[in-house]
Amino acid sequence: MESNETRPGGLFSVMTQEMRLMNYSTKTIKAYRSSIRRFAQYIAPRHPRDAENTEIRNYLLHLLTEKKSPPSTVNQVFNALRLLYVDLYHKPFVIGNLPRPQKEQKLPDVLNEEEVLRIFQSVDNLKHRTILMLTYASGLRVSEIIKLRIEDLDGERGLIHIRDGKGKKDRYTILPESLKGILNTYWKTYLLGSSGWLFPGANPSYHLSSRSIQAVIERAVQVSGISKPVSMHTLRHSFATHLLEQGTDLRYIQELLGHQSSKTTEIYTHVSKRMLGRIKSPIDHIANQVSILNRNKGKNLLDKK
Repeated sequence: MESNETRPGGLFSVMTQEMRLMNYSTKTIKAYRSSIRRFAQYIAPRHPRDAENTEIRNYLLHLLTEKKSPPSTVNQVFNALRLLYVDLYHKPFVIGNLPRPQKEQKLPDVLNEEEVLRIFQSVDNLKHRTILMLTYASGLRVSEIIKLRIEDLDGERGLIHIRDGKGKKDRYTILPESLKGILNTYWKTYLLGSSGWLFPGANPSYHLSSRSIQAVIERAVQVSGISKPVSMHTLRHSFATHLLEQGTDLRYIQELLGHQSSKTTEIYTHVSKRMLGRIKSPIDHIANQVSILNRNKGKNLLDKK
């Protein structure tokens, strides 16, 4: 199957051309090609064109039960197979009756404001600290922060122009007044011009890699002593949750984050201290009568570290 990737008219060549015509992102094209390649290996020596409904079903079950792949991964494979059979082979009946795995309903980990500050304070490198602060301040994805250009920042309007974000969509998000000082200091320290990458890599022609930024926050979390699972995306989750707790309308948060569906943004109502904090447990009403609740023996479990 590898030879088909480069051979004109081959499976992967045609599939790639079709996805480019449909304006799929480079990341999605790469993921779909990889999914179809592994499927082709699974049913070999049969060609995917000749696969039947039962073979596709068995492969999806194989991923879920034997490979222990998460539902999100299997859904991506399903989407790749749907593109192959419906859009390329015009065989909707082959995949039409296949059930899709239900998505996992996991809540995001969110930092409180003190923890956010501890992370910032644990980073001495000006460039790295600026990246972390801007990510949290504007709710950016890691793929967006590394691709920011100097000309994308509109200081007068207090806006950042996110170009070619997830789903090939542009949007604007906020550029806080309180962050302009550190941005100016960073800009002057690193002798940046009026255009080009805001966070260039070792080679100024290229931006920093996402992996290098993930390594920065991993070190920061370790130094700060935070025990929660934290990644760059946690800063984005924290941005949205803190905005909600401050009373920002969910519709505006949706626009700032670039979510296509409001249902995606609504997940933050499940982790918002402002929302959950209004609810009183029934035990609070009898706490004064339950002496064990008022005992304090040494350090409490929920004391801040």
